[in-house]
Amino acid sequence: MNQTTFAIIGTGIVGERIIQQLLANNNCKIIGIFDENKQRLQEISDKYVLPIASSLEELFNTQPHWVYIGTPPNSHAHLTLEAAKKGCKVLSEKPLAHDVESGKLMVDSTKQANILTAMHFPLMYSPAIQTLMSEVRNHNLGDILRVELHTYFPHWPRKWQQNPWIGSRAQGGFIREVFPHYFQIMYRLFGNFSFSAHQTNYPKDQQLSEIGSSAIGKTDTGIPLVINGLCGMGQQEILLFKVFGTKKVMTIKNWSELWVSECDQPEIKVELKDHPTTLWDACHDAQNGREATLVSFEEGLIVQQWIDELLT
Repeated sequence: MNQTTFAIIGTGIVGERIIQQLLANNNCKIIGIFDENKQRLQEISDKYVLPIASSLEELFNTQPHWVYIGTPPNSHAHLTLEAAKKGCKVLSEKPLAHDVESGKLMVDSTKQANILTAMHFPLMYSPAIQTLMSEVRNHNLGDILRVELHTYFPHWPRKWQQNPWIGSRAQGGFIREVFPHYFQIMYRLFGNFSFSAHQTNYPKDQQLSEIGSSAIGKTDTGIPLVINGLCGMGQQEILLFKVFGTKKVMTIKNWSELWVSECDQPEIKVELKDHPTTLWDACHDAQNGREATLVSFEEGLIVQQWIDELLT
């Protein structure tokens, strides 16, 4: 079998999830892993029987088809430039970069090297989102009246995602970690949008990330948007992405559940049976010259602009 090869930079919590997903895909093969945390790197290597690279140079010399960058945002630009020099396709974690300027550098360098890029936006490949997108495009919701995103976290960082930077103002926070997933879906569904007003609140400790953010805006076609994020409140974590139509309202709850309601009727959970192509299938198809649905760095840069705006 002609497998698509991956080199992994960053073996943290999300990086380990990526490793698990790649190992479960017969079309993909991991040929090297690297992390500056040598203890963690060795643990992951032992756990999954994967080859370690002692340096980035050694990792790139394995000549992978794709390099996955799963490190904090401020390192994405540098690592992308190094991968581009080696002619590797680059798959980056979201957000694209630390800020728009770094993101532009990533876009320009990969364009000059003429290499394919992709963003790790797995939500787009989920059955719930694929079904929602199909329903919207087929006008089954009627006219779209409003789009809302509400994200509420009793703990930030989340209990499963404890690391030195995820709760920092410089690198972390839910605006960088969670909002990009939904902004990318909004962009795919409704095109460009802009905020007319926003407010982001921070704790007194200047080292810590935001505790709340609210914004209103509209798409270029005039659909109103409402964005809410809050952490530290006394309730369970819940994420709601809602598309209001004149015929139906569809809601993505907690990433993967799709709910639908009609006028004067109770909300019903949609049973999802389809298994769309995964990001890894798309990377494999792209490597083999087939049509593939990927989120390019250019699209990641569009999302980055909204992230930067809300962080100010």
